[in-house]
Amino acid sequence: MEADRYFPPAVRAALAYDPPGAWMPPLPSGCIRLSAGYPFKASVPSVELARATAALVAAEADLPFHYLGSPAMGRLPALLAARSVLRGMAAGPGELMVTAGAAQALDLAARAVLGPADVVAVEAPTYMEALEIFRNYTPLILGYPVDGEGLQVAALASDLADRRAKGLPTPKLLYTIASFQNPTGATLSLVRRRRLLELAREYDFLILEDDAYGELAFGDVPTPIKALDTDGRVIYVGSLSKVIAPGLRIGWVHAAPGLVAAMSNFKKDLDQPFGQAVTATYLASVDLSARVDELRRAYRERRDVMLAALAQHMPAGVTWTRPEGGFFLWLHAPGVDTGALLAQALAAGVAYVPGKHFYFGANVGGREFLRLSFCYLPEEQMIDGVARLGRLLAAPGSDR
Repeated sequence: MEADRYFPPAVRAALAYDPPGAWMPPLPSGCIRLSAGYPFKASVPSVELARATAALVAAEADLPFHYLGSPAMGRLPALLAARSVLRGMAAGPGELMVTAGAAQALDLAARAVLGPADVVAVEAPTYMEALEIFRNYTPLILGYPVDGEGLQVAALASDLADRRAKGLPTPKLLYTIASFQNPTGATLSLVRRRRLLELAREYDFLILEDDAYGELAFGDVPTPIKALDTDGRVIYVGSLSKVIAPGLRIGWVHAAPGLVAAMSNFKKDLDQPFGQAVTATYLASVDLSARVDELRRAYRERRDVMLAALAQHMPAGVTWTRPEGGFFLWLHAPGVDTGALLAQALAAGVAYVPGKHFYFGANVGGREFLRLSFCYLPEEQMIDGVARLGRLLAAPGSDR
C-alpha cells in the first residue's frame, strides 16, 4: 500500500524536502561524534536522580506511575516559575505550562498559532528540528541572516518594510534562539533584542524565543527577550535538558494566558507524570544555581579545548565562531561542500553536521559551513576528531 496517498499536502512536502534522519546517516563504529549536541556523560546527575527517584517512590508508592500523577509532580510549575524570576521573568496565573521538552513546546506554539497561509520568520541558519516543526504547518518560511551579534535585525526590518510596501504578507511568528544560537553560537545583542520587540509591535507578530542554552553563559548571562516584553508578544520556551538531563523531557512555555490556553488544547501527552515528579523531587534537593555555575565552567573549558585544537589543526582559510556559551560553534571552509564531504569524514572516523541542514527551502545555504559540538566528547577524542577533520579539509580536492 502506498501510504503517502493518505497524507495531507504539508506532510508530503515535508517528506519530499528532507526525509527524517537525512541530516545524519548511520555512524560507523568508533566514529568521533563532533556532531553530538548532548551534555557530556559526567554532567548528568545520575546518582542524584536515582536518589530522587527512590525518595519519590518511598513517599508516594504507585502514584507517580499512574495517569493522575503525584503531589510531587504538582510542585514542578512553581519551581520552574521561581527559577524564571531569577532571569527577570515573573509568570502570572495561567502563564506557564510544563511540556515534554522544548521541542514539544515549539510544536504546540506552531500548532496553536500557524495556519497554512501564515508566514514564519527564522534565523538562517537555525535549529533544524524547529524547521521540521514549522514546515508541518506552513510552507511559508522566511530566513534572515545571522552575524556575530545574532539575527541581523536591520535586514529583517528592511525586508518587513519592503513586504508591506508591496502588499506581501509579513510574518505572524518569528522564531529565534537569541542566546548561544544553534548552530552558530551567536548571541543577539541587547540593542537588537529591544529593536526586535519594536518590530514585533510595529508589524504585529509574535516572537517564539527558544532559550535552551541561555543559562550556559561563559560570562554574563543574557537578558531573555521575554524579560523585556511588556505586551505579551513573546512565547518563551525553556528547557532542563542542558542543565539536568535530556531524557527527563522537561521543558516549559511562558506566555500570555490566552496563548498558553490555546497550546494546552493540543497537549495530549498526559503530562508525563513520572518525569515531572522525579524532576520536582530532584530540584527540591539541590542548589540548581550552583550546579549551573559548575556547568558553565565545564563547558567553557571544553570550548577552549576545541578552539585550541582548531587553531592547531585547521588549514589556512578555514574560520570559525567563538561562542560565549552553549554547545556549538560554526565552521566555514571556503570552497568545500561539507555535505558531500561528510561521507569521507565518516570513513575517516569523524562526524559533523553539514551546514545545509540548518536552512530551509529557497533559503537553503550553508554549503561551505558545518556545525561542531564541544559539549559531549572527552577532551582527547575532541582533539583527535578536530585533527582528523583538519587533515581532511587540507587534502587536495576535498570536495571543493
